[in-house]
Amino acid sequence: MGNVPFVWEGTDRKGKKVKGKSMAANEAAVRADLRRKGVVPTRVKKQRSGLFSGGGTITPLDIALFCRQLATMLAAGIPLVQSFEIVGTGHENAAMQKLIMAVKADVEGGSALAEALAKHPLYFDDLFVNLVEAGEQAGALDTLLEKIATYKEKTEALKKKIKKALTYPAAVVVVALVVTTILLIFVIPAFEDLFKGFGADLPSFTRMIIDLSVFVREKGIFIAILMGGSVSTFLYFQKRSRKMRHFLDRMSLKMPVIGSILRKAAVARYARTLSTMFAAGVPLVEALESVAGATGNIVFEIGVLEMRDEVSTGQTLQQSMENTGLFPNMVIQMIAVGEESGSLDAMSSKVADFFEEDVDNAVDNLSSLLEPMIMAILGVLVGGLVVAMYLPIFKMGAVI
Repeated sequence: MGNVPFVWEGTDRKGKKVKGKSMAANEAAVRADLRRKGVVPTRVKKQRSGLFSGGGTITPLDIALFCRQLATMLAAGIPLVQSFEIVGTGHENAAMQKLIMAVKADVEGGSALAEALAKHPLYFDDLFVNLVEAGEQAGALDTLLEKIATYKEKTEALKKKIKKALTYPAAVVVVALVVTTILLIFVIPAFEDLFKGFGADLPSFTRMIIDLSVFVREKGIFIAILMGGSVSTFLYFQKRSRKMRHFLDRMSLKMPVIGSILRKAAVARYARTLSTMFAAGVPLVEALESVAGATGNIVFEIGVLEMRDEVSTGQTLQQSMENTGLFPNMVIQMIAVGEESGSLDAMSSKVADFFEEDVDNAVDNLSSLLEPMIMAILGVLVGGLVVAMYLPIFKMGAVI
């Protein structure tokens, strides 16, 4: 097991508080090393982002750019270690620079590139490492790095499209709730005081809004705590409970409009990853294991792992895809053609291109559909409160 970074705090022999960073295999090794140096550790914690906290964050697009630059260097005949030196020193992101130099140090020490990358799983996942290992074994590392760069750029573009489609309506709904809450807490009470001098019964709608305002003012803090606790609990279990994620992923695929987009996105990621792995020369059964984790949906992940088991017993990929019931007939037929013609990587790439474009169009259409719908909801919420407050005034005017 390789050393990992830890941050620590403690007191030295003079009782002075000290803190720092250490590289070690585990927490116990850090504590033992500190005691040998005369430091009594009070807090030792694994550094979450390794050597690379501070000086910027590392994004998937930084990794894609690194792959493309390294591929260009290797294709030009520059040795691997020297390529790392050139790419690392020229990078604007300090955190990325440190990451590249850390990998370079491991490679200089005699580690294979795949082994050196595997020490940083936060940035280089199993799929990435497997592809690099395949490239090293085939003697075509530059080609594989180009494919990895293209793969990461396309998958990130797809994720951004989907996030954009979901973020806009969520943001507008949050703003609508905030505006409504402000009206209920600060504006409605002013009208309530005004209506007390009317000496007449208020319209039912107005009375209902005033009662809601009173409820929010009296119980608002408890509602906020309850909602915050509910969201925190949901996020906690959503991250840690595979059963809950499975349930949410299954339900999300059944949602109208959104479900169709998520299903197409999962198919696109499946096809793109399969194409990249197969083009790298990774055996199909082994490739499907990495493909499963890259689909981004547990329902598809389980389905692909079932496909892997069936393929390992001699079943064709086409038949195993049919058995899951997750893939459109067009995808199954194209994969079948790829299997028969020996061009599975090319056909999978075509499937990925088609569905990525389909997702782009679906997201654009969804955005166009949601904008007027959200404006209507916002208008009903705010407009309803305004109308409720002016109804008594209109009623009084009619009586006069």
